[in-house]
Amino acid sequence: MKKLVIVESPAKARTLSKILGRGYTLKASLGHIRDLPKSDLGVEIDDNFAPRYVVPKAKAKIVNELKKAAQEASTVYLATDPDREGEAIAWHLTEVTRDGAFLRQAQDKLYQRVAFHEITKEAVEEAFRHPRDIDMQLVNAQQARRVLDRLVGYKISPLLWRKVRRGLSAGRVQSVTVRIVVDREREIQAFKPVEYWVIEAELSKKAEKKSFRATLVGLADGTKLEVPSETEASRLKAELEKADYSVLKVGTKKITRQPAPPFITSTLQQEAWRKLHFTAKQTMAIAQQLYEGLPVGEEGNVGLITYMRTDSTHVASSALAETRDYVKEKYGVEYLPPRARFYATKVKGAQEAHEAIRPTRIHREPAAIKQYLTATQYRLYDLIWKRMVASQMAAAIFDSTTIDIEAKRPKSSYLLRTQSSVNVFPGFIIVYIEGRDEADEEKEVALPVLRKGDVLKLIEVFLDQRFTQPPPRYTEATLVKTLEQNGIGRPSTYAPTLSTIQDREYVTRVKGFFQPTELGFVVNDLLNQHFADIVDIKFTARMEEKLDEIVDNKRDWVSVIRDFYVPFQKYLDKATQVIEKVKIADEQIGEACPKCGKPIVIKTGRFGKFLACSGYPECKYTRPYRISTGVKCPECGKGDLLQMLSKKKKVFYGCSRYPECKFATSYKPLPQPCPKCGSLMTKSGEDWARCTKCGHRMKVQQD
Repeated sequence: MKKLVIVESPAKARTLSKILGRGYTLKASLGHIRDLPKSDLGVEIDDNFAPRYVVPKAKAKIVNELKKAAQEASTVYLATDPDREGEAIAWHLTEVTRDGAFLRQAQDKLYQRVAFHEITKEAVEEAFRHPRDIDMQLVNAQQARRVLDRLVGYKISPLLWRKVRRGLSAGRVQSVTVRIVVDREREIQAFKPVEYWVIEAELSKKAEKKSFRATLVGLADGTKLEVPSETEASRLKAELEKADYSVLKVGTKKITRQPAPPFITSTLQQEAWRKLHFTAKQTMAIAQQLYEGLPVGEEGNVGLITYMRTDSTHVASSALAETRDYVKEKYGVEYLPPRARFYATKVKGAQEAHEAIRPTRIHREPAAIKQYLTATQYRLYDLIWKRMVASQMAAAIFDSTTIDIEAKRPKSSYLLRTQSSVNVFPGFIIVYIEGRDEADEEKEVALPVLRKGDVLKLIEVFLDQRFTQPPPRYTEATLVKTLEQNGIGRPSTYAPTLSTIQDREYVTRVKGFFQPTELGFVVNDLLNQHFADIVDIKFTARMEEKLDEIVDNKRDWVSVIRDFYVPFQKYLDKATQVIEKVKIADEQIGEACPKCGKPIVIKTGRFGKFLACSGYPECKYTRPYRISTGVKCPECGKGDLLQMLSKKKKVFYGCSRYPECKFATSYKPLPQPCPKCGSLMTKSGEDWARCTKCGHRMKVQQD
């Protein structure tokens, strides 16, 4: 009898099949094969919150195939992903594929759990040499999370449907994430900018043409100067224009910059957004492909990176040694630190996986396998590879110089300062530099050689009016970072959370930044008023800690649910009685009703969005959700391209003459034609456009 190995995806099955050989049969469950029912709560509250799992109709055929394969196998290996969700899937597979003809005890010996964090021959063979039982503490922690989320979602969501609008939802992690975005928006709205002026003097040595700028920082005695108005700025400018300048002090020191640690889930999502403009969801989908394995030339299907849902920066000693050998061979011994670098895991409660995200083989350079990858796969693999290599390289060294300059006047003297930073040894930055969330990047500046007492010549004084800025809105990168820092969610939840809050229209993305919608404000305020714990950051973080304590066998999962549910139900009962119906203003599309002339608005019904007259019920004009883009169809040249919703509620753009003309695209059409061939340009990423005919790409202003 063959041995059966069950995994989640066909791609993973193909990669493992190549490693394990003919003695094994590989089957894919295609993700979860059992879950709580969609039609009702599915949690027996009076029976210790026992979850009632069902096999969805769509999975019935797969389950029957897996049952049959399990009956014919000598051993069933459950090779699902190495985290809590993977452990839970393994347990569900065991529960649904057991053959009732066998004794349960015999079947317990039949089923074995194998876990590996990279799909390589060495890692897989090692896992199969040391199979284990299913870890029920991991399963229970995942069950607790699922039950908690179901209780919150299925208890509060119907209330939102009745009191606000159909189709809304609430969730432990998504609702507190919306609150974070809303709170930041209100900070921005309440912010009052304060005027200030920056004064710079352009100077040079007496006999040199090369000039540099120094900024006024205060009086020569160290007293700080505030420049709140143009009047004060002009007064100081007049003073500086009459001053005598000389070098007061020159300070030089070497600064070392250390490389960033290899990626964990959150930092990968942050950096992929900063450098590649990949959403968290897109990043995780591509990373999953790289982890499960892709056909790479003569190697066949190969797992290219380690498991991508992790909050640990630990790296296996064999991978460290391989990386150090590569650095020494490729860049020379001077680029290699004396010892391997080890990075402390900073995420509280980190235990989702044992390793950071890294290439399974450092010598598999991105350029060598580029031809076998899609453009997005290559870009993400290149990012992961460079980050891992750089993490084991020598520090970059900079010469940092600070020069204090005195502007002397008869009654008072002023202090100006200039700084420079020059890279004298590149170290890791020849491979990789970590991206930043701030708009201003550090620039390398070289100053002329100056010594204390050098006399300087003033060329010109510059005034620059500025205003203090409100805190910035969140991007994909900064929101994921904030969730992680506050202990909200875990590696597996960041991407789906960010997708959900946009799908529910609680937030929208404007020029790459998250901004709450009116609906987001309303739902957040309602939850904040009646379910304070649900949107409380500290409460949500503490709940995550309790789920971690279930894994460590420090808490019973049922008691964790009960402690949450009892007060939650009281809040729910009260809210049901006191919350009044909330009216949200409909969004106008800038078009008049053809029947009565009143504005056309976007409505939401049980089947999604549609357009209707704002004069309802007097005027009952409606039509499907289709909004003109003002761009002519490039195929027929007669119809307009309309923004529409598919059956799956995804936005696409199609010709108004359908079905006569069937042109459609999922990319937003732009009014300006291609500068090369005159064809249709569409959005391609946050700030790029691509021609639909010749493929020409160009930068465009973000909308």
